Amino acid sequence: MNLNQPLGGNEMPRFSGPGTMMRLPSQATAKGLDACFVGIGLDIGTSHRSGTRFGPRQIRQESAMIRPYNMKMQLSPFDHLQVADIGDVPINTFNLQKSVAIIESFYDDINSHNAVPFTLGGDHTLVLPIIRSMAKKHGPVGVLHIDAHADINEHMFGEKIAHGTPFRRMVEENLVNPEKVIQIGLRATGYELDDFDWSRQQGFRVVQAEDIWYQSLAPLMKEVREQMQDHPVYISFDIDSFDPAYAPGTGTAEPGGLTSHQGLEIVRGAHGLNIIGADLVEVSPPYDTSGNTAVLGANILYEMLCAHASRFKR
Repeated sequence: MNLNQPLGGNEMPRFSGPGTMMRLPSQATAKGLDACFVGIGLDIGTSHRSGTRFGPRQIRQESAMIRPYNMKMQLSPFDHLQVADIGDVPINTFNLQKSVAIIESFYDDINSHNAVPFTLGGDHTLVLPIIRSMAKKHGPVGVLHIDAHADINEHMFGEKIAHGTPFRRMVEENLVNPEKVIQIGLRATGYELDDFDWSRQQGFRVVQAEDIWYQSLAPLMKEVREQMQDHPVYISFDIDSFDPAYAPGTGTAEPGGLTSHQGLEIVRGAHGLNIIGADLVEVSPPYDTSGNTAVLGANILYEMLCAHASRFKR
């Protein structure tokens, strides 16, 4: 089988060529693919600074510099998986509820082709309809959730669905196995002293950022692999989990976050997990004047694809 490969930097300058993720081939659906990149330019679920609607386009642009071979993991995912960029979900930019339904239906189609989706966000609301679709196929899933915020609000301005509510809705709808949900990077301020305790009460493992300052996260990820075993796992990575020094271009930045190398340790430490999908959300280009937030986001997405491909390494 001929596997799709990114357009190389010696074939076409990296500032030119197709505007796809890593300059991969594009196609309209996930048919025939093992994995796919898909964008969701959503920001009508945000509560503070908007702009994540432009995230997928900026991530794709900054992904042009990524080369196919992961020198640490000693593989290229494109040697083991058929991968393409299938474009963006056609959301309704004026209606969040309709957009949520559109996203779920779009991912139902991806799942019908047995392709693993890697999503370029977009605000974090999008993870709820994606997990709704995943649970139809896999049953209650495990989630590796890397974020500055727990996203477990009961409501936001009376609304049940927004970027700060999806993980509460997932529990209420029995979409996840709480004993297989791990939240890493939570920090900063809250509305109440027990803001992170709801997660713990459900059975989530909560790893606050302050507890992993100055540490390698390789030991933690060994524990995560042992906890997850072969259970279906979805990875949801909010770019605001990083300290603003590494990722300023986001809507709800919080000080004291992960370093870039800790983020890489988390994703590389997911190697061998039964990854059924992943996302990188909340990149807001209007606040990313250097482009470095999108560069980091693009590399995290690539590393997640590599972690998935490690199960199929020949």
